[in-house]
Amino acid sequence: MLRTLALCLTLACGPLAGQTVTVDTYRGPVEVETMPERIAVFDVAALDTLAALGVTPAGVIEPIYVTYLGDATAGAERVGTLFEPDFEAVAALGPDLIIAGGRSYEAVPDLARIAPTIDMTIWEDVVGQGLDRLEAYGEIFGKQDEAAALAVAFQEKLAATRAAVAGKGRALIVMTVGPKVSGYGAGGRFGWLHDALELPEAVEAVEDATHGEAISFEFIRDADPEILIVVDRQAAIGQGGAAAKATLDNALVRETRAWKTGRVIYLDSAPLYIAGGGIQSMSIILDQIAAHVTGG
Repeated sequence: MLRTLALCLTLACGPLAGQTVTVDTYRGPVEVETMPERIAVFDVAALDTLAALGVTPAGVIEPIYVTYLGDATAGAERVGTLFEPDFEAVAALGPDLIIAGGRSYEAVPDLARIAPTIDMTIWEDVVGQGLDRLEAYGEIFGKQDEAAALAVAFQEKLAATRAAVAGKGRALIVMTVGPKVSGYGAGGRFGWLHDALELPEAVEAVEDATHGEAISFEFIRDADPEILIVVDRQAAIGQGGAAAKATLDNALVRETRAWKTGRVIYLDSAPLYIAGGGIQSMSIILDQIAAHVTGG
């Protein structure tokens, strides 16, 4: 799962400032100076994993949406939003390293004109790339032991959750946006839940689009999943409107086996939707699924 990082220097006691390591990024291997003192971070999944390692950024985006990262980013300078960096603020910050990716993917070339920038997007293989990023941050910030311990704990949690859902039936993942509903398959943005948990799909033909396939309540009834996993986009981005529970509480969805057996899982949407692939995010989602199916 974890890919080997090629060390540019042989380090007997961990990296020192000014040394370099080569890490895998979304755009290929990149040589990075170790132990940067001032970092600016534009990706919430990166913030999630860096916080787990005890790495404090000097500059972050706002808003972050994910409440558990509030303390980890307190006191950091604001350098833009998820989609739009404030380039003047970034330049004023004078970062030694910029970590971008995901929703800031397009801004990476412009950010790289200000300071060394790595694109740590997590997309096609959420678990695999998430663990790769964890290992890379460990190497950059001299937190190899902490990264390894987090990876082991996650793999144990993943195995336990996989065992918990085994034999519980087929699942359908949906995301509500107010009154609208989209379905996501194994190849979609939340598909890692199917793959990593070996959780069968209730419908195998759901489109693998970034924003899912628009579906109806009749679709959900006809799919008749044993497990219905729900992401509430409005809740994830802190907006009001019809909540997922209200949207799905109708006669058609109530006909599904998932509804009748209490196997509708409303996930904490911000970690999954905003910080997907972060080591804390993935662990939180696994905990919620395991707790639901085991009654914990």
